[in-house]
Amino acid sequence: MEALINALKTSVQEGSTRLNTISRGLSDKVRSLRLLPLSTLFQSFPRMVRDLAKQQSKAVDLIIEGEETTVDKHILEEIKDALMHMIRNAIDHGIETSAERERLDKSSIATIWLRGYQTASSVIIEVADDGRGLDIEKIKQTAAKRGLYRPEELDNMTTSQLHNLILASGFSTRTFITEISGRGVGLDIVRRNVEHLKGNIQIESIPGKGCTFRIQLSTSLTTTNVLLLEVQGIVHALPLDFVQTSLMIFQSQITTIDGQDTLILGEQAIPIVDLNDLLKLPNSPIQNTVNLEFSKDSLRPCVLLKVGEEQAAFLVDRLLDTQEVVLKPLGPLLRQVHYVIGATILGTGDVCMILNPPELIQSLKLPVLSSLSVKPKDTLRHKPVILLVEDSPLVRIQERRLFENAGYEVVIAVDGLEGYKKIKTRNFSAVVSDVEMPHLDGLSLTAKIRQHQEYDELPIF
Repeated sequence: MEALINALKTSVQEGSTRLNTISRGLSDKVRSLRLLPLSTLFQSFPRMVRDLAKQQSKAVDLIIEGEETTVDKHILEEIKDALMHMIRNAIDHGIETSAERERLDKSSIATIWLRGYQTASSVIIEVADDGRGLDIEKIKQTAAKRGLYRPEELDNMTTSQLHNLILASGFSTRTFITEISGRGVGLDIVRRNVEHLKGNIQIESIPGKGCTFRIQLSTSLTTTNVLLLEVQGIVHALPLDFVQTSLMIFQSQITTIDGQDTLILGEQAIPIVDLNDLLKLPNSPIQNTVNLEFSKDSLRPCVLLKVGEEQAAFLVDRLLDTQEVVLKPLGPLLRQVHYVIGATILGTGDVCMILNPPELIQSLKLPVLSSLSVKPKDTLRHKPVILLVEDSPLVRIQERRLFENAGYEVVIAVDGLEGYKKIKTRNFSAVVSDVEMPHLDGLSLTAKIRQHQEYDELPIF
């Protein structure tokens, strides 16, 4: 019997290994079916550059590099308008006329580079030119005139932050609108397209030498590698493309500079914030029995994110693991939720929010949310109670598990009539109801509950 059991165990292990190998192979082949070379996108730009340059009476050469780099088909379709806008912008705003270039001891023929290349987990697309570059002083004047920032705030910004101002909605240093690039719409259309693709854009410019727009995108929109972490007992994920490192820090490593909590790491001063405060989770019901404190003698996990030249550190409660997950985009109703780019379902069946690193770093330019000094976090004495009205047993079990895992107490009603009777038995924080049910449907249940004045403010979903 022992020999038979060992033989069966070995057979199962070998079968499992073969199955995993076949599964990974199939996954790679399915992923490769969605990949197309950048040449399918780049091939339409040479004629456009030639026509626009002629229209502007400018001499421009377009150099294309890395057109063999492969990208998800959906990315190619979505990024085309953004690249077209940047090239139009370079010809209209960045490139000088031949006569002006000769006065500046430049070649009379300007050059625009369109490059594509791949890193370990991202694809980079660059649009660069050897034109006049960005005028920092004009950017400051325009930002102050439009009321985006005060002059003293602009003086304290880094060059990279000033460059990024041109991506603000409606921002333009031009006093008139041209048909070639602006048409009354600024580079914010590029930023929106890139953010929609879960990417980020970086700008580099040398006055008189030229400007480079660098777009970083994931090679696939369907899966991504993430770092799983825990904040207030809730698991969140961060795309590994933007995670520079993770470390444990002491309170003594944090100081305050110009009203901003700052992590001193070697010779670097990096802005830092508690991710719990940023996500506004201090009263999360799942953490009602946990009281975390950050003292000078205790270590706490910290994640260092980097987007372009911008860095920021975020304190978390626990670092868990890294894994590849399937990224599910948010629906239309949740598209405006801050700091979140999508969601995934973990192996445990729990829904996990995937955070947006560029937006997290951008948030640190706003007023500081809270201090990281030693203080106990608020705790809840009682769990909030939800009345769950659902006639389907399978759906009822799944929903109950989700609510309980999120820290709620759940009271069950199997139809609308039972739900109406139970609403009077105790104080509920919310009612979650199905629509089609026997005896009393969800809409009729809502109407009957609203007949009572004491339930006017009760949330019903």
